[in-house]
Amino acid sequence: MESLAYVGSLAQIAGRSAHVTFVGPFQGRPIRLQRPIQQAMAVGVRAIPIASLVSYLFGLIFALQTAHELKKFGMIRVVAATVVMAVLRELGPLLTAIVVIGRSGSAFAAEIGTKKVTEEVDALRTMAFDPVAFLVAPKFLAMVVMVPVLTVWSDFMGIVGGSVFGVLGADFTFQSYFQQSLLAVELRDLYTGLVKSLMFAIVITAVGCREGFATGAGAEEVGRSTTAAVVISIFLVVVVDMVFTTLFYVTSSVRG
Repeated sequence: MESLAYVGSLAQIAGRSAHVTFVGPFQGRPIRLQRPIQQAMAVGVRAIPIASLVSYLFGLIFALQTAHELKKFGMIRVVAATVVMAVLRELGPLLTAIVVIGRSGSAFAAEIGTKKVTEEVDALRTMAFDPVAFLVAPKFLAMVVMVPVLTVWSDFMGIVGGSVFGVLGADFTFQSYFQQSLLAVELRDLYTGLVKSLMFAIVITAVGCREGFATGAGAEEVGRSTTAAVVISIFLVVVVDMVFTTLFYVTSSVRG
């Protein structure tokens, strides 16, 4: 029951944030874009270096590992198609989500938790401000925009990482490697990763902000909330990934 209550609280935060973001402007409550833009810079732009490095290295590692097995069957030329499908469907969205959890999910929990400890959240309620609209909605908007964009960039860097092995170890040229990759890509591979990244963004935002609001009294509680936000976000992201992968697999099987 506690797990269901927790998921319900996440759904409530996400739902209220979505209402403020997408419905509020049509009800005379426009969003001030300054705060979402600041959050977007922190979530997306400043995460590009680490996301690029992680995705590039994982693309290279995955190419090395798959080529080792494919070479036994004389199918090393298939490594380009294997890497691009794995990156687009799984590695790109999942690695991006983990990077964002470490950078932004933890920051959301720490920021709101600090405001809770210093009674700034209570002050907002006293002044008739909705804490979710004021603190969460800008983060929500930034995340649902920037995480899919960052995922696309991570996908590209992962494919570039795989191409390095393709050129050095599998007798590809960069041109032929990317041609093979493009031939292997289907529209389904692209939207699978993007749908996952959008859901990951919602989960990370909801968990980080929920743990921030749940922070108890005392500075040490901020650390507890931050740790809980990271651990729970990673767990739920993996669960969501499994659910959507299963749905896409079943859908593809039915169509096939």
